[in-house]
Amino acid sequence: MIALSELDSPALDPQAHLELVDALVEQGWYVGKGVIDSALCQALHREIHHLAEHDALDEAGIGRGQQHHLRKDIRGDAIHWLDRESDAQRRYLDAMAELQQSLNQALFLGLFEYEAHFAHYPAGAFYQRHLDSFRGRANRVISTVGYLNPDWPSDGGGEMVIYHPDDPALEVARVVPEAGTFACFLSETIPHEVLPTRQPRASIAGWFRRNASMGGVLDPAR
Repeated sequence: MIALSELDSPALDPQAHLELVDALVEQGWYVGKGVIDSALCQALHREIHHLAEHDALDEAGIGRGQQHHLRKDIRGDAIHWLDRESDAQRRYLDAMAELQQSLNQALFLGLFEYEAHFAHYPAGAFYQRHLDSFRGRANRVISTVGYLNPDWPSDGGGEMVIYHPDDPALEVARVVPEAGTFACFLSETIPHEVLPTRQPRASIAGWFRRNASMGGVLDPAR
């Protein structure tokens, strides 16, 4: 078996870096199909499937710290934070580090770090419309979603809907969660939601962050 680290193909399509930067400037969001290497998608999908089968995922909540609580009526996925424990995770996170460098060089964003987790939606699960940044603490600057689902059917549901930043009721894109698709958007201004899925749905949600520590109080990564 060939190790992922030995594969010649890049984890992300290099052309996507340029297209992504232009799209963020022009409209605040980007969606590209076939951006993530197919072998990497397969390895990551096997990993999240294994975690789900062995009840090794944590129920996702809303808010952070003392404000964190479970709300199945708002969000129904289960998660596992990426920690470089596998070749596939390391390869994905290394690709995000390269993307972070590209974004900082092109847009002078001062991105400080990247955090990401697997997101597993069982059949029937959804995530209501929301923004990814926290009001008054814009530490999450750019959100990413990498999709891992092979052969996603046309009636599978589970699309991510992106809304216009100036009109949260206006839908501007609907992203089918098929393997290889990569989405990226401004965390503070782009409302989005995940529609109910009709079958298990796997992705990686991530955020490029600024260092938002203030007054000697460290801003936590999660």
